[in-house]
Amino acid sequence: MTFISLQFLVFFMVVTLWYFRLKNQKGRIWLLLIASCYFYMSFIPEYILILGGTIVVDYFAGIQIEKSEGPSRRMWLILSIIANAGTLAVFKYYNFFIDNIHTGAHFFGKPLSLPLLQMALPIGLSFHTFQAMSYTIEVYRKNQPAERNFVVYALYVMFYPQLVAGPIERPQNVLPQLKEFRPYNWDNVKEGLARMLWGFFKKAVIADRLAMIVERTYGHTIETSSLALFAGAVFYSFQIYCDFSGYSDIALGAARVMNIKLMENFKQPYLATGMADFWSRWHISLSSWFRDYLYIPMGGNRKGEWRRKFNVLVVFLLSGLWHGANWTFVIWGLLHGLLVIILTRKLPARTKGKLYKAASVVVTFVLVTFLWIFFRSENIHVACDYIRQIFAFRTGSNYIGLNRAEIAFAVLMIAVMMYREKYMPAFLISNNKVFYLFVAFMVIVCYYLGVFVENQFIYFQF
Repeated sequence: MTFISLQFLVFFMVVTLWYFRLKNQKGRIWLLLIASCYFYMSFIPEYILILGGTIVVDYFAGIQIEKSEGPSRRMWLILSIIANAGTLAVFKYYNFFIDNIHTGAHFFGKPLSLPLLQMALPIGLSFHTFQAMSYTIEVYRKNQPAERNFVVYALYVMFYPQLVAGPIERPQNVLPQLKEFRPYNWDNVKEGLARMLWGFFKKAVIADRLAMIVERTYGHTIETSSLALFAGAVFYSFQIYCDFSGYSDIALGAARVMNIKLMENFKQPYLATGMADFWSRWHISLSSWFRDYLYIPMGGNRKGEWRRKFNVLVVFLLSGLWHGANWTFVIWGLLHGLLVIILTRKLPARTKGKLYKAASVVVTFVLVTFLWIFFRSENIHVACDYIRQIFAFRTGSNYIGLNRAEIAFAVLMIAVMMYREKYMPAFLISNNKVFYLFVAFMVIVCYYLGVFVENQFIYFQF
């Protein structure tokens, strides 16, 4: 069940209406947990057992961490981390490591034949394992009391709007909201619905339209001109942004309708003036997770410049690996880390004018765009070949999957999206008549201009 489906719209309306009919928080929690289980099982039903197993382990580990002192306290934390990271390693990285062992053994003339796992990756595994780990770590740090209500804790991990693609929440933000009974709030409903429609617009009208261009350029690299390949790379930058941030908008909007406020995951990342600035704006819940639970505990920038650089590289290496079991993601992460190290420096005040800022935005966007090529490509060879073909400056077919009118429309929609998010970021529409007109307009736009081809959200694979 994807957010861009009639099934989800019916599911959302039924759950939300039922939610507000219930007059006690216990009933609401049970409703949301059952609905979240149904939502997750609509993908691969049996994988609910994996998620349930880690929830049980983390629930009891949190209680034991709070009750224990000394070495046993750390032991329970380690047990929780092993349960989550181990599940992630088996399902997401086992085949990757085995394939590389096979390659290395073949290189040294000693071929091996180790068994591979023949199973699909549980959807959203990286997201809910990181969210579960944040809970036990915060309990260990005494920033969060252990949750005694198992149903509440299970809902914290499984809350359906952000279950499969984030944002990766912290227990201090979500758990108190889940336990507090909040009456129906029309302003929150309007804000949430407006944000959901904006997410639908970014996904269906922009991202899935750009996907046709991206598929064409990446699938026909040899006969496509260098200019068209570069255009395809630029369009992928906006495709992945509209796809992922569109999901986040729908998730935050759906939660807001039910009076639950999730953390922001994006802040106009393509207006960043540097690579470090980009990561303070892109996938904020993940970058802040690595900052708080890895970078700072490793020493952050407190142990000298070389140690800081090492810490940055480790964080970005693991961030790349978090995205997928492929060397393309590892290279993507390491290159981001290197650019953050190289391009992070304090500038004199005289260089901080509007012209310099505009140039910094353009340069940062171009660098990010070229790095997305590794993220999008099937392997390193394909990525390097794509980049090499761009810099070959050769002529060829300029056809990139859409005609000129459709490309112009896509560019116009990108411009509208960028303008709206920079100058009109609020989603609350106080005037009811304006709100109804906005809803009607967005529904018409999404229905008639959207591309509905059952494209899964890109970040569902992580």
